[in-house]
Amino acid sequence: MHAGHAPTQASSPAHAAIEAVLAERLVRPLFQPIVDLSTRTVVGVEALARGPAGTDLEFPDRLFAAAREAGRLGDLDMLCSERALECAVAAPVSPPLVFVNAEPAALDQPLSPRLVELIMGGLPFREILEFTERALPALPGSLLRIAGQAQQWGNSLALDDVGVDPMSLAFLPVLEPEVIKLDMSLIRDPSAEQTRAVCAVVRAEAQRTGAMVVGEGIETEDDLVTAQALGARWGQGWLFGRPGSIEQVSHRFDPVAASALPAPRPGFHQAGGTPFEVATGGGPVTAGTADAIAAALARLRDAAAADESAVVIASCPGPGIADTGAITSALQELAGRVRSVILLDRPIPGELATAVIGPGYGYAVCVRSGHPLELVTSRDLPTVAAVARALLNRHGG
Repeated sequence: MHAGHAPTQASSPAHAAIEAVLAERLVRPLFQPIVDLSTRTVVGVEALARGPAGTDLEFPDRLFAAAREAGRLGDLDMLCSERALECAVAAPVSPPLVFVNAEPAALDQPLSPRLVELIMGGLPFREILEFTERALPALPGSLLRIAGQAQQWGNSLALDDVGVDPMSLAFLPVLEPEVIKLDMSLIRDPSAEQTRAVCAVVRAEAQRTGAMVVGEGIETEDDLVTAQALGARWGQGWLFGRPGSIEQVSHRFDPVAASALPAPRPGFHQAGGTPFEVATGGGPVTAGTADAIAAALARLRDAAAADESAVVIASCPGPGIADTGAITSALQELAGRVRSVILLDRPIPGELATAVIGPGYGYAVCVRSGHPLELVTSRDLPTVAAVARALLNRHGG
């Protein structure tokens, strides 16, 4: 979660109000039910933050905008998570799952002592840490660190608003969340080409990983039917209940809902070796001549350049990699032709590693120093996603 900037002087009423909210813990969590679309039993609740009732900061847009202006966004985000878990723990009947949002601008701060205390004390439900797709390109390294921590503690991940930005589809196999939330815009326009394309990728990913697909913004019976047709098994929206107290939905809880999700995977989001070592699981190692490396990078460039939603994650050649003109030219051309490039802060000793990942596909090129150089390429999506994680775990912020 994102380090809050140093508090600024309370030079306006909004600043003073935020300081009061934080000091007096005045965040009020409301809970919206998430239901099984077939049975309408409540499988979980999403916690939604509200400020003090009847004030200018009651609703989240103003609350978070004021915190951002005051340099206290990270502190507010942490308080919202604390209050959500506190209220859910205190509920007379425990929900099976509690979805808690993570603000993208608050991903690189450590967890608060109170939040650690709540989680380590043993939650009577499974927490689902929910990222919006805005978090993916902003702080991918921090996102994987927080994701890994959630898995270590037996909790799970959800990717929200899928379908708004095509980049979220590229990151799906990298994050590999247990829950994928279809943005309500897809429900509203189910026959659009974009909707069909997004849902095809999501459906394939869910079949590959066992992820649960949730339809958002379901307001009518027709919306429910549409969400199911798009591949959703769970859903949320005003048809099932507006945000309110957790007691309003507890009588419909499905006690075994958590078992429908894949089990936590401690260590999954951390690197299981260097990118080259990871890549060897998806392709043979061959001699890395300059021409062979340049040709492999050219194929990667062509794959990335043909798709605006593709993301390239790369490290520069590390010590021991021959910096020939062909390789340098191929890298420069790659950088110049791709829309989204994440470049590692520092080279990986003795390796060159590059991966392109897009909706439903990937391609990785990894080189290791030696005599001769060793080259491995892979088009196996799980392998490419693992290479991407190995790279992003070395990326600052």
